[in-house]
Order: sequence, then C-alpha cells, then structure tokens
Amino acid sequence: MVDALDARWPGMRDRICDSRPAIRRHMNVFVDGKRARLDAKLLPGAEVVILTAVSGG
Repeated sequence: MVDALDARWPGMRDRICDSRPAIRRHMNVFVDGKRARLDAKLLPGAEVVILTAVSGG
C-alpha cells in the first residue's frame, strides 16, 4: 500500500516510514480499526487509516 501511495504521490513513503523501514514514531496506521505495521496483510476492501499524531501546548 505504501508503494502505491508513493507511486501516486511521490515522497509519501518518506512521510510515513523511517529508514529501518518502519512506520514513523508519530504516525498511526490502522487497518480495519486495528493498529497495523508495514507487514500488515491487506485484503480486498480493507479500510486503511493513516493519522499523524497531534499535540499542542
């Protein structure tokens, strides 16, 4: 999925993933409502949500 996003919007991979590669510390990825890692299996019709952490002060 990250590859497809990066192909459509170049640079997206660097915003979601770090150099290990793993999902960046302040990014939250959910597949069908459950927290996911890069190796998560995606079935047809799966709902994927990518959120950045929000903080303030």
